[in-house]
Amino acid sequence: MQPRKDLLDIASLRDEELRAILDSAVEMKAAFLRDGEQLPNLRGRSVLTLFYEPSTRTRSSFELAAHRLGAHVTTFTVGTSSVVKGESVHDTIDTLMSMKQDYIIVRHKNSGIPAVIARHCKAAVINAGDGAHAHPSQAFLDAFTIREHFGSLAGRRVIIIGDILHSRVARSTSLMLKRLGAEVAYMGPGSLVPPTAHTGLPRFTHWDAAFDWQPDVIYLLRVQNERIDTPFFPAADYHQAFGITEERLQRIAAENMAIMHPGPVNRGVELCDAAMDYRNCLVCQQVQNGVIARMAILNHLTPQTLR
Repeated sequence: MQPRKDLLDIASLRDEELRAILDSAVEMKAAFLRDGEQLPNLRGRSVLTLFYEPSTRTRSSFELAAHRLGAHVTTFTVGTSSVVKGESVHDTIDTLMSMKQDYIIVRHKNSGIPAVIARHCKAAVINAGDGAHAHPSQAFLDAFTIREHFGSLAGRRVIIIGDILHSRVARSTSLMLKRLGAEVAYMGPGSLVPPTAHTGLPRFTHWDAAFDWQPDVIYLLRVQNERIDTPFFPAADYHQAFGITEERLQRIAAENMAIMHPGPVNRGVELCDAAMDYRNCLVCQQVQNGVIARMAILNHLTPQTLR
């Protein structure tokens, strides 16, 4: 398999690469569970996290993944850097490359910024979320979690619920699942769900139709309050229309469906409290698998500095 320098989106990866990274994650998890065993794969290498947007789960899991592979990790805190003084992305890249980094993990509010950075440096660049464009590492941890829970992705049905139009998670995860043989459908507020003609995916507007589709996984997207212009978002109304209420949880449990969420969960909005304690709620499993999948991603890439 040809070495790959960057991970910018799911679309640019070959099917065999998707499967290879998922297979590698199985080995990484076995090592991860052996008393926190550290692997030597990235020993002597440097990993920098460059987050222009707030993040807890993604950044910390990348940092832990790099540590577990033996790398030295540096956190570039944008809020206290020269970026707030007006430094451009290109100037920041020049500054970072003078530090001789091997891997740079980037999150930015504008789509395409990780790709710009990748074109201008020899380090392997990983897109940790850019605007509404892509979030490929989330797609890997989601696919790995579903495969781990069910044994296979082929033929599984996953319905993704929420603001599909602006969701980089929905875009990346649905594409990856489809390419690996799963069926994917969308549901959410009408103006925030692209029509089937644009996506090729079934689109539902209410729970009865969604349940009739018989999904294996119900994947709820986080309501991104920080990106909502309306000062008084009707959280209770959203919960009743699109959330997992206690009544819906009973049907989910009766049909043995799994629940997923990219986190952090807004309790009482996407999920009722009881859903987090449901036997097939995979949210905590997703958190652990975030470290595992990102270990596999880092291990898969080859910076030009290593060639």
